[in-house]
Amino acid sequence: MRILALALLLGTPVLLADDDAAAANAAAIAEDLKKIVDVFVAADENAADPVSAEQAIYQGAIPGMLRTLDPHSIFFDPGQFQQLQQMQQSETKGFGTIVSVIPGRVVILQTMEGSPSAKSGLSAGDEILAINNIPLGPLMPEQLIQLLSQARQQAAVLDVRKPGNARPFRLTLSPELIDAPSVDRVFFVAPGIGYLRIKSFEEPTARLVKATIDKMGGADLKGLVIDMRDNPGGVVQAAIDTASLFLPANAMIFTIRGRNGQQQEARVPALAQPYTFPMAILIDGKSASAAEILAGALQDHDRATIVGEPSYGKGIVQNVFPLSGNSGLALTIAFYYTPSGRSIQKPLASGSLDVAAKATPGVFRTDGGREVRGGGGIQPDREVYPSPVSRLMYVLEGSGALTSFAGEFVQRHEVGQDFDVTPEILDEIKVYLSQRDIQPGIADWLRDRDLIQSKLKQEIVNLKFGVERGDQIEMLRDPLVRQAVQELTVPRPR
Repeated sequence: MRILALALLLGTPVLLADDDAAAANAAAIAEDLKKIVDVFVAADENAADPVSAEQAIYQGAIPGMLRTLDPHSIFFDPGQFQQLQQMQQSETKGFGTIVSVIPGRVVILQTMEGSPSAKSGLSAGDEILAINNIPLGPLMPEQLIQLLSQARQQAAVLDVRKPGNARPFRLTLSPELIDAPSVDRVFFVAPGIGYLRIKSFEEPTARLVKATIDKMGGADLKGLVIDMRDNPGGVVQAAIDTASLFLPANAMIFTIRGRNGQQQEARVPALAQPYTFPMAILIDGKSASAAEILAGALQDHDRATIVGEPSYGKGIVQNVFPLSGNSGLALTIAFYYTPSGRSIQKPLASGSLDVAAKATPGVFRTDGGREVRGGGGIQPDREVYPSPVSRLMYVLEGSGALTSFAGEFVQRHEVGQDFDVTPEILDEIKVYLSQRDIQPGIADWLRDRDLIQSKLKQEIVNLKFGVERGDQIEMLRDPLVRQAVQELTVPRPR
């Protein structure tokens, strides 16, 4: 019975082909599978500890085989496969809050209208002191984020303190479905130049992008910056639909090539009516998959200037195959290539991904003849990195001093739509910091003064008018956004 169970787990090779080569190949596979059975029988009869057939195959033989292919091909045992199916059908739940997480502190920056947090009376500036009787004070940011993520899965008990009120109160929140659109930031970063952020690619993403552009002025825009930093990808069709908003009819978006050598293409629909204003795309090392497909297509067709850091380099096509025994297999079956022929998948240490990606290194050409580099990921046209964090800013951000000062400031002062941080407010923050044993030197203060002024304004605006207004302040000082605006307003020869 033990050997029969093992044979059922491995499966029995079925001979369907009628030529001698296929028959010989099937016979070789059967012989190799017999070796696995022989090893298991020897271990089952002689090992010091009992051997589980299911464990030996599910956790040993099958994962070991897949490791020789690539790190993205994964076997799911029945329990894992069921979890995967549940995740694919699940909806996002939460409490509808945007928070600032600093060591030992979680401060609410904004509550979504109609969300559980808003209904409970929570508002910007409130501080969460404990979750489910776990004090937040001793926890580091990583622990706080983990605890917040766990708390969203079910009803949670929160201890909260209002600004200016020493006495905390307790409330219970139950998570509800939260509509978190994939296009979530929209504003102007220069006269006539719009900015929008795509967090991920979901079924409605292209429609949201088009609706957002039309609200900003549509075809009359002088330029558009699309921010895809930290975008992990998502639904590939959404990337196709988004690319079709900007590329001419029938333009190639990507190709797919697998082991059989056949090539599949994705092209812009014949009836497309794209926008034609200049564009810049922001990417970083966390921009992956569908985000890289969009960036690569716009770059290869000379439709947008890519600004930022080299992207992640995930360009694989995967299928999920249900297997016997309610198990499953996610298998890499092909690779995505940009219109110029670059493999999006970066080279890895071993396996088939290494061979496929290294097949396309070197220089490729855009439609206009510009050189673009292959070998994996999307290489930016203008390489720009975030500004390094100084010692003083590291202390201010790590201590949460600016956030704390902003909370007290909003309680004591009227903050109007045209608010700005004056020299007098900067003097206040210097005293506030000194009272907390943070006493920057003159050189450090002068070097970071403008950045502190901007960050403090952002924190105060976050609490008073919402995070989107605060993000706009941050983007106006962001080195990648500034470079993108320069690309759109001061055209350079290519």
